[in-house]
Amino acid sequence: MGGTSNEREVSLVSGKNVADALESLEKYDVSRVTLDADNIDALPDGMDAVYIALHGGWGESGGVQAALDKRKIPYTGPGAEASRIAMDKVKTKLVLEMKGVPTAKWTLASAGAEASPLPLPVVVKPPCDGSSVGIGKVSTAAEWPGALACALAAQGGKGEVLVEEYIPGREMTVGIIDGEPLDVVEIIAKGGWYGYEEKYNSEETRYPFFDDEPLAGKLKETALAAWKALGCRGVARVDFRVSPLGRIYVLELNTSPGFTAHSLVPRAGMRGGRSFAQVCERILSAATFG
Repeated sequence: MGGTSNEREVSLVSGKNVADALESLEKYDVSRVTLDADNIDALPDGMDAVYIALHGGWGESGGVQAALDKRKIPYTGPGAEASRIAMDKVKTKLVLEMKGVPTAKWTLASAGAEASPLPLPVVVKPPCDGSSVGIGKVSTAAEWPGALACALAAQGGKGEVLVEEYIPGREMTVGIIDGEPLDVVEIIAKGGWYGYEEKYNSEETRYPFFDDEPLAGKLKETALAAWKALGCRGVARVDFRVSPLGRIYVLELNTSPGFTAHSLVPRAGMRGGRSFAQVCERILSAATFG
């Protein structure tokens, strides 16, 4: 847990929750390893498996996965290549389009772009950050410069940012553990915008389960298609927008979903009667390398 990304603080919470949960089962000898650099030098020898609770950066973009592969230590979640693709929203878009998985229209913009390259409203995102860091919605031309600057700042002011068509409608998410889609969760944020504050700090954001068929079944089917398209294994979460006409759009895949009090994969995993600790154990049981 920990790491060097913008999501370090969230990761520390996830890691503590997972470690506490696995210890509570009284069958695992858990070592809590906090990373302060982009390497696994702090990892003790003799580990049977590693539960990855890192979010963003080196911990989710294939770096820690490749390092663990090199040491032949099993770990949770997708492998290095799938992680690299999923962490890069542009690469994810290209793979989803190639595999015929529906996703919103998109393009790229760099510093100095005076206006949105797509018709408003749009969403501006850093291509390789998570937890809604640096993401902004642009509804008017006056909001464009600030949103572009915020997204660029989240990646050190360099490179290009993703500009995505804003899909009006509803926000949904589907967790997947070891090839099994979990129940669909709808995200209902105050004001209709699910940003960092709404995700981690607001007590007003609601997360009801969405069971209405056939749409719920289609969301699970599409989530699994996206998971397979990127070559995932283990645990992941697929985020969607659903238009007022019921059209489904995959926004992104998270290959190291959070395990905080507000996180949705453990919430969905517990719906069938499992405890939080049992959900963590289920994810751990699928750990592998290579």
